[in-house]
Amino acid sequence: MNWNTMRSCWSNTPTLKVIGILLLGQLLSFSVALMSITSSLIAQFGVDAPLTQSLFTYGSLALVYGSILLYRHQKPLVSWYWYLLLGFADAQGCYLVIKAYQYSSITSVTLLDCWVVPWVILLTWIFLGTRYSLWQLGGGTLCVLGLSLVLLSDTWDGGDGGGSKPLLGDVLVIVGTIFYAISNVGEEFCVKNKDRIEVVTMIGVYGFLVTAIEVSVLELKTLESIKWSANIVLAFAGYGVSSFIFYSLAPFVLKLSGSTMFNLSLLTSDMWAVIFRVFFYHQKVDWLYFLSFLVVGIGLIIYSTAEKKSVPASVTTEDENLNNLEYQIINGENEST
Repeated sequence: MNWNTMRSCWSNTPTLKVIGILLLGQLLSFSVALMSITSSLIAQFGVDAPLTQSLFTYGSLALVYGSILLYRHQKPLVSWYWYLLLGFADAQGCYLVIKAYQYSSITSVTLLDCWVVPWVILLTWIFLGTRYSLWQLGGGTLCVLGLSLVLLSDTWDGGDGGGSKPLLGDVLVIVGTIFYAISNVGEEFCVKNKDRIEVVTMIGVYGFLVTAIEVSVLELKTLESIKWSANIVLAFAGYGVSSFIFYSLAPFVLKLSGSTMFNLSLLTSDMWAVIFRVFFYHQKVDWLYFLSFLVVGIGLIIYSTAEKKSVPASVTTEDENLNNLEYQIINGENEST
């Protein structure tokens, strides 16, 4: 059985497709948890350089996937300025949310970070024509409510402080979620209609260029004052590897299920961080964390099983016409050969 046969069998089996999307989503969520842990380690070492962290990520994406694109000798399928917008939005979202931890509490940042979900629903409704069923909206709401249980537990435990400038931190997170939503929806459109390797490459290239300019303006003095050590380098490397995995797998979830399911899956990243706390730091965890994980999981299952109803009929027709056209072209080439 070749790869095309396996992929066709998997895509035509609804249950297998739902399970695959859920597993991919949780793998993404796990990589986000690793990114958060390595970022906190970098902060503990006294390093405040969120742009530099992203610079390594975008550079590795451009190098690895750009090499594949050059090997293909493939011309860009999307104009450069759209990729510039995509890279800019992604870079600003990363910077603003990471920077918010300097001013506001982790509880506040995590809660406000959920705003990316309604932004994505609104943008996909307007620009991509996605229509959501009541079951999907209910599943998404259940995911957010499940995460609220974690925040409730943190509040009872005293949280992590209000932060030095909580209002500024909250504003940074909200603006950051808008940039994240723009980036996610734009990437969803590109990976569904164009080439996945090209999309990841261009996010890396333009994200690197935008971030490099901002580093030269905002973080040069910070980098000069850092006393580099093996621990700091390993923390940066850990963030780079985990974020590389995240950006490599993200297009699959975006293509198979869309940016809304993508962001709902990432809500469980806090629960994965709890697992690290239990096994590596031997910390006690409130029972609400486990209930939260269960509630979010149920919400994800409800959303993913009801997702088929959200696809417009026109999209299905266009896909069928496209498949027929590709078949005619390939068949015509074979006959001429």
